[in-house]
Amino acid sequence: MRLKDIIDHIRLPFRKEKELFSSLYDIMGFYPRQIDYYKQALLHKSVRRRNDKGKPLNNERLEFLGDAILDAAVGDIVYRHFQGKREGFLTTTRSKLVSRETLGKVANEMGLGNLLLSASHSTSHNSYVEGNALEALVGAIYLDRGYDACLEFFERRILGRYIDMDKVAFKEVNFKSKLLEWSQKNRVRLEFRMLKQKTDENGSPIFSFMVLLEGQEGEKGSGYSKKEAQQNASKDTLQRLKREPQFVDKIFAAKTERTKMEEEPAMAVPDTEQEQEFIISEVRSQKSEVREMTESQSKSLTSHSSPLTSEEEFDLSDLSIKPKEKTREDIIAEAEAAAFAES
Repeated sequence: MRLKDIIDHIRLPFRKEKELFSSLYDIMGFYPRQIDYYKQALLHKSVRRRNDKGKPLNNERLEFLGDAILDAAVGDIVYRHFQGKREGFLTTTRSKLVSRETLGKVANEMGLGNLLLSASHSTSHNSYVEGNALEALVGAIYLDRGYDACLEFFERRILGRYIDMDKVAFKEVNFKSKLLEWSQKNRVRLEFRMLKQKTDENGSPIFSFMVLLEGQEGEKGSGYSKKEAQQNASKDTLQRLKREPQFVDKIFAAKTERTKMEEEPAMAVPDTEQEQEFIISEVRSQKSEVREMTESQSKSLTSHSSPLTSEEEFDLSDLSIKPKEKTREDIIAEAEAAAFAES
């Protein structure tokens, strides 16, 4: 081998490592102290490398560590940012910020997939793998520089640059509403069945629900409230509807069977409209009978007396005490008494 080839062979790894330092600085905002941690964080298990002792060498252990550190760091940030908010809100917000979907999008925006070593050619487009690599990177930062560096990395390099924390916290996609809308549009029966209720180590209740579509089992979901559990079950069921055509076919087959049975009633159902009209007619008939009786009685009375005028109708004299009429003898007696009184 020529001297030039040997020098180029030595320079190549150095150049690649220098590029790695530069790329990590662009992502983290500081240079690594111990580059080996970061190399391992960017090593996917599909490469199948082993260390000097023959043990697998990949980023899974760092991913586990980074996941725990992220929970603590993001919990710290959320607690300080949202003053006075309750535990449920803080838990939900933290879960959104450290979810696989969120971390995958952030890792993709950072260009972390370009640094990840993997046997798969589609790794750079796999947000799941990239999100795991971001967690492993946080694990490497923790081992290299400690917890404060992890906190600063997420707070300064991710929040505000890739994630709007306020929007994430207050924007809630109503998956249950979307699933209900789909079921109503397709006339599919939807049911949420509670599977169990338990408490965690802190005594907080945890609910578990399952989605049923035309009796077909959908996905399950758990949460610290019934609403949260149903939301999670609805979200996973919607995803399953998108990726599993067989599941959709089973639902519509069950719907066809149900509607087929409903189209063959055992007896004719009475028309409610006609029944209501019958009730109204009956009332009218009763009113007509009363009216006829009243008119009949009125005719009977008028055959013996003349019709009442408007004045007679309101005459209350029959309720008064009338003076007694004087006889001829009473008048003569009064006159004699008056004559004797004058004399």
